[in-house]
Amino acid sequence: MKKLLLGVVGVLAMHFAVAQEHGILANGNSPHVKLKSIDLGECVWTEGFWAEKLKVAETNMLPYMEEVLTGHVGHGLNNFKRAAGLEKGTFNGWYWHDGDFYKFMEAKTYMYAQNKDPKILEELDGYIKIIAQAQEEDGYLQTHTTINKKYDFNKKEKSNTAPRNVGETNRYSNRKFHEMYNHGHLFTSACIHYRATGKRNFLEIAIKQADLLCQYFLPNDDYYGRFGFNQTQIMGLVEMYRTVGDERYLKLAEKFINNRGKFKVEDHVTTVGYPIGDMVQERTALRDADEAVGHAVLALYYYAGAADVYSETGEKALLDALDRLWYNVTEQKMYVTGACGQTHYGCSTNRDKIEEGFIDKYMMPNLTSYNETCANICNSMFSYRMLGIHGESKYADIMELVMYNSGLSGISLDGKSYYYANNLRKIDGARDYDKLVNDFEERQPYLECFCCPPNLVRTVCKISGWAYSKSENGVAINIYGGNKLSTTLTDGSKLELTQVTNYPWEGRVDITVDRCKKSAFDIMLRIPGWADGTTVKINGQDANVEVKNGEFAVINRKWKKGDKVTVDMPMEITMVEGNTMIEEVRNQVAVKRGPVVYCVETADLPEGAKVMDAYLDGNAEMKAEYKKDLLYGVTAIETDMMIRRDNNTETMYKTVSKPKFEKTKVQLIPYYSWSNRGIGEMTVFMPVIW
Repeated sequence: MKKLLLGVVGVLAMHFAVAQEHGILANGNSPHVKLKSIDLGECVWTEGFWAEKLKVAETNMLPYMEEVLTGHVGHGLNNFKRAAGLEKGTFNGWYWHDGDFYKFMEAKTYMYAQNKDPKILEELDGYIKIIAQAQEEDGYLQTHTTINKKYDFNKKEKSNTAPRNVGETNRYSNRKFHEMYNHGHLFTSACIHYRATGKRNFLEIAIKQADLLCQYFLPNDDYYGRFGFNQTQIMGLVEMYRTVGDERYLKLAEKFINNRGKFKVEDHVTTVGYPIGDMVQERTALRDADEAVGHAVLALYYYAGAADVYSETGEKALLDALDRLWYNVTEQKMYVTGACGQTHYGCSTNRDKIEEGFIDKYMMPNLTSYNETCANICNSMFSYRMLGIHGESKYADIMELVMYNSGLSGISLDGKSYYYANNLRKIDGARDYDKLVNDFEERQPYLECFCCPPNLVRTVCKISGWAYSKSENGVAINIYGGNKLSTTLTDGSKLELTQVTNYPWEGRVDITVDRCKKSAFDIMLRIPGWADGTTVKINGQDANVEVKNGEFAVINRKWKKGDKVTVDMPMEITMVEGNTMIEEVRNQVAVKRGPVVYCVETADLPEGAKVMDAYLDGNAEMKAEYKKDLLYGVTAIETDMMIRRDNNTETMYKTVSKPKFEKTKVQLIPYYSWSNRGIGEMTVFMPVIW
């Protein structure tokens, strides 16, 4: 008994000996990370674009989502109550709803880090109490399995929907049940809750589940070797390792990476009912991979988790693969909006059936583009980790591109309806939305597959934590916006900055030093890749520092209170063309200003005109104008367009003579703000007449 007690004490000591960190990623001690996360709540939005979005999240997004997920629409909380025995009923919704509820809790925790509202803690404590009761004695936590095991199927119970797969009660019997996905979001959400609040109630639940996962999956067993195709558990396990110091968690995260490509692709009892091969990242071992394949969310979660593992192990082969894959995603398979996942259904380059995923490079359809909101967000998550590893600003460029475009397009301006797919073009009558899955004519107040809304809302709530990173001797500014930063640098010194800007509508950013150490340190300013001609001044004088778009401008000096850095980025309106290999956008352009991609909607065209009738006048002036009463306040672009009135709408093909055009004034709007004025057409890429 004495030896047993000593063993328990040792394990507890191992769990809790790690100094608490408070970042989105607790990578302060990660040996292979150059730019470390700031702590939650150290950057607070004060004014401008992201302050406004956070306010919408506080007043609309989170309350509405809470109403959905805790009522009788979204099933999330009710499933936990039924697993806990607090109410009768069957499991409702999809297998991954547990994870969606954890993401919602994570979003609320980020909001608490910003506003310190004690009511949020009370609400979270109430959810955590129910979740704790739903957890089985040995730590297993999956409402789908637990409810099916407890439920008396000989007895009819009233339920909103029929039981899903009645009788499925075996743990880890099939990967389609998404246990690993749910566990991963549990781990991440619990770690964030602990860092933001200091409370252990949620973390203790996660520790029990993580310990049980180690019992199942650390031993070498072919049966369990193919689990975890939806890779959130890798990120979650690394954060658990960083939080409590149990090396088994890191070892297990690495093992999930090592298992990919290790087993034969043919059917296995644990894969029945779900596509295999490239679809779930298992045909090719990660270290051998050079192309992003399969389901875009599965792939990008996987890459993000592998980046977390590299941050701790420093394995070169792992990083080499991630570098190849990041290039393949961002330079060969990513849309101009930062979106990923070109198609709903298709084949990989290895001819495996895939869904919601990557297809061949440079194959970029507009009308049928899928671009699941989760995939777009995962693209920014992957780039955030690569930013930390390499310390290069190009990764933050991708984060910014996603958040101003294909991320925010997934939610309405009022924060109460959602897109799952994010097309780059919509034409009336071209698609039968009644026959499509997760692709809708207009945003929906509830998506049956509810993974995207909480993913996006948690990202809006945490983006202040992405705004800055800690360098070896200073701070990097990754994302611009009106905010106040109060942080501690890696040497323990205090730093306070105030950022004033109307970015992204204007290119000037003023950064004032409010408090700092006496010795020299770095302020690293991200100069976006589009921002050619940027100037940097200190107290009104040239900073005498190399300023190159696409890189950090690093200013090292002895700073003093009151010093002001001014970054002025030219906000030129540009036309962007695709690689000539992209057949779908040949002889077309997109319009971009700063990080914001624009589109045209039928609401801004002459009566009766279709978006496919609209041609940009390449010689016309393009004028940017901020309109506070348009779409919650946006900078629109006014220009001339040529409207063709003799397009062929009658036959498949028609002999054509010289087209007839009429010139008209139109406005382009930010892509993220489309579909907020009723049902209409839209396109990002447009033909141009010079």
